[in-house]
Amino acid sequence: MPVFDFNNAPKEKKGVVCTYTTFSSNEKTTSAEKPILVLDNKKRQWKHHSSGKFTNPTKATTFEFEEEDGTVTADILKIDSRFVSLLKWLGENHINVRLSGENTENGYAVYKIRETAAGGVTKLSAEDGFLQFMIERLLASNPPIEEELDEDQEEEGDSMKLTSIQSITDFMNCAGRTLPDNIRLWARRNLAVARSNEVSQEERHHAQRALSIMMNIQWKNNYFEAIDPVEARKILDEELYGMERVKQRIMETIIQINRTHTLPAYGLLLIGPAGTGKSQIAYAVARILKLPWTTLDMSSINDPEQLTGSSRIYSNAKPGIIMDAFSMAGESNLVFIINELDKAASGKGNGNPADVLLTLLDNLGFTDNYMECMIPTVGVYPIATANEKDQISAPLMSRFAVIDIPDYTIEEKKIIFSKFALPKVLKRMSLKEDECVMTEEALDAVMEIYKNTSGIRDLEQAAEHLAANALYQIEVNNLKKVEFNGEMVKELLV
Repeated sequence: MPVFDFNNAPKEKKGVVCTYTTFSSNEKTTSAEKPILVLDNKKRQWKHHSSGKFTNPTKATTFEFEEEDGTVTADILKIDSRFVSLLKWLGENHINVRLSGENTENGYAVYKIRETAAGGVTKLSAEDGFLQFMIERLLASNPPIEEELDEDQEEEGDSMKLTSIQSITDFMNCAGRTLPDNIRLWARRNLAVARSNEVSQEERHHAQRALSIMMNIQWKNNYFEAIDPVEARKILDEELYGMERVKQRIMETIIQINRTHTLPAYGLLLIGPAGTGKSQIAYAVARILKLPWTTLDMSSINDPEQLTGSSRIYSNAKPGIIMDAFSMAGESNLVFIINELDKAASGKGNGNPADVLLTLLDNLGFTDNYMECMIPTVGVYPIATANEKDQISAPLMSRFAVIDIPDYTIEEKKIIFSKFALPKVLKRMSLKEDECVMTEEALDAVMEIYKNTSGIRDLEQAAEHLAANALYQIEVNNLKKVEFNGEMVKELLV
């Protein structure tokens, strides 16, 4: 992180100069050999304990020593990358500190920083307690990933959040008619409420919060760029074994998007036994569409208000889960993965959560009670999963293209276990494939044990158990490899 020194700058403009570099360190303790930072000591040798303050690192990269003959500055030469933000904070807040360090050939190596009161007297206060807390936390942390600075690269505004009335107003003035018409008019009304002195503070707070949520979402149109079919097929083959009918249906959807540049009128409903990879399919589709995704777990939603939000007449009012999803994604085009759709009709509150989904699925717009505005949903692609088709209402079923996910055959499970599940677990445990070997008899034994279970979750757990046992035997019994036979598998898994 470059920080620039403007001390003693002449009147004519010159290029700014970075005075220090950062270095990465994993050290948990500090010393003169393992310093927090290094100061220039060519002009003067600094005392073991020296007081002063850091200048604001956004303006200068120096430390101002309070010496008997006045204030003397020294450039910062090096900083542990973990401490850059802390030193900036100390400088911005003009905190008086005492440095402990030693003069070396490379500079004054600082290994301890304490807060002091004016005059160099140690200030035993909560502030120093906070400073020591931060230093301990930073020493216990890993160094940040260094990024190369491109001087031609402009600052990105992705981290900017519109929260204040002024920033929201400026944004609305600049955005103009690029916002959807209904949202632009809604924002004007809410801005008037947020500024008004004729309404309660609570109403102003709700209006400002709603504006902040709405303005921080990038409202996109319903035009979608073409998707590379070859890349899409590659992703499906990486994520899913077999399931050719399912892959074919997804590829048909991709080709349709490429021709129309809009999302299909119907989302996907994946119906099949537990553990057959329905959620995996949904995540693969989101990856292909290059859209952010969110999940709605209908089994945990028992009141429509959880989806639609609560009215602003309540002091603890808040948006619903659907609006929160838009806010978290930061844009209006996203994939909604609706898990366990067959549980949507089992609401225990004041209504049926399934009814709320109908407006979301129609792509005509969704109204959140807290926002009090019609939210465009033309860029929302719903993908639902369910175990039982007969538990889903007819109106919900009619809004999806239904894909039945069959359970895997024994032969398919055998290939998934040996070629996908077990190698994945071995890699995660840092085991080589020749350190955990499954004989054909052992594979048959695994299939026999789990022949009556649906899906592949049990197989994945079995792979985890077998790999963990192999690792234990290698580490404890000093074996070079473990080769499982049928008896060993049955003894371990049954």
